[in-house]
Amino acid sequence: MAEPRSEEAPRRVAAFFDLDKTIIASSSALAFSKPLLREGLINRRAALRSAYAQLVFSLAGADADKTERMRAEVSALCAGWDVAQVSAIVRETLHDVVDPLVYAEATDLIAAHLADGHDVIVLSATGEEVAAPVAEMLGATRCVATRMEIVDGRYSGEVDFYCYGENKAVAAKQQAATHGYDLADCFAYTDSSTDLPLLEVVGHPHAVNPDKLLRRTADEHGWPVLAFERPMSLRTRIPAKSAGMVALGVGAVAAGATWYSLSRRRRSRGTGD
Repeated sequence: MAEPRSEEAPRRVAAFFDLDKTIIASSSALAFSKPLLREGLINRRAALRSAYAQLVFSLAGADADKTERMRAEVSALCAGWDVAQVSAIVRETLHDVVDPLVYAEATDLIAAHLADGHDVIVLSATGEEVAAPVAEMLGATRCVATRMEIVDGRYSGEVDFYCYGENKAVAAKQQAATHGYDLADCFAYTDSSTDLPLLEVVGHPHAVNPDKLLRRTADEHGWPVLAFERPMSLRTRIPAKSAGMVALGVGAVAAGATWYSLSRRRRSRGTGD
């Protein structure tokens, strides 16, 4: 008599989100220039340079050369900073700085993935001291971000892991190996063509507010193209005490589930909007 076949447990699914201009309508690192100036970590000239870089970033997008220049500048700028002080500044000013920049569509989508039982992972070229608290505020499962080398509690100016370009795909593969995700079932969302390696390793890639190259690539491959246009304070969407768990808000889940369902139907028809 044949033994009954045991059904395999379903593989876990992850949704990988870029941070800057995908979840928030800005550069997360540069958004903190004012509190860093106030605390004396940067001077007014550096703050003005950050503001100018932010303007260029917003108008022209962040291609590989621009992002690399920004990375090098930020690395040099933060050399010698006390890591504990930076972390404290970020956490103390997080809601004032980042909260108004978060796309409502992104929080809805994060909520929908969580409601479907998916893990939500933020992958960001921004330093983890900045990116991780933002991801936590949004209710993400975890965050993988750029790691700066730390010596005696201070940044050395060197980078241990740059979570950018091909390294985002590397990070996704490492997460899949560690947590049992089947990348063919996983999702990815980003605005930048520099993240094409990430989009190419998942089964469900999405372009969000894409740059020209990413839009052209998405059109060629039939990937959905999403428009996030409504930066909205999380505080206006749920009670302040629940801000850390925004993605689990009942209203957000309901709205996100509807939006996500429409997105999936568009994808099944092979069209993007």
